[in-house]
Amino acid sequence: MDDAKNRTRRHILEAAADILEREGAQAVSTRSVAAAAGIRAASLYQFFGDKDGLLAALAIQAFDHYLAEKHTLAPTADPVEDMRRGWDIHVDFGLRHPAVYLLMFGTDRPGRRPPAADEAHDLLLKFLNRVAAAGRLRVPPTLAAHLCQAAATGVTLSLIATPAPDRDPEISARMRETLVSSLITDPPPNPDPGLASRALALDAALTTADEPISLRPTETALLRDWLQQLAH
Repeated sequence: MDDAKNRTRRHILEAAADILEREGAQAVSTRSVAAAAGIRAASLYQFFGDKDGLLAALAIQAFDHYLAEKHTLAPTADPVEDMRRGWDIHVDFGLRHPAVYLLMFGTDRPGRRPPAADEAHDLLLKFLNRVAAAGRLRVPPTLAAHLCQAAATGVTLSLIATPAPDRDPEISARMRETLVSSLITDPPPNPDPGLASRALALDAALTTADEPISLRPTETALLRDWLQQLAH
């Protein structure tokens, strides 16, 4: 796609995003976006096909903005505190961009989500692998990631549905701490964090290791299976 077409595509998306933010997804139509962008509807169809294609492109763009904010969360020495900060960034993004958030996480078609959603999930998993490597996670990181996403999404959607003057910020904080307490172990009083936590820590270390692992793939898979069994 040449520069002129790229500029036109960005201009269309900017016009659509403006309508989405101001009036919600129902107001986003090929006609309204074409009029706002000052183009013919036929030109919009050339780029996005139809309204569903336009909304899908908007969701991808929204996830890009969401991930850009998430990537500003530099890891600290305390992975559990980083988990809390990640939760707060997620909820804050949803409350600042409610219509965009509904498009991203309130899908009307089961199984449909932008590819960038997988990148967001992988970023969450990366933080949880650090928690597991520190011996602080009660469950495997993959399960913890699904629980975190379900809880954070549920709270954010609930707060969006509540009129702004009636929103209680304590709801998000309490749900966050309930989740943390259910997933995180206290720092061990002695160097022994327990067999399950050590198994999860080693499994996380295998996942995030920078250096090559001196095991065949089948051996690595078998070892990880054993570690998962020990973690339960």
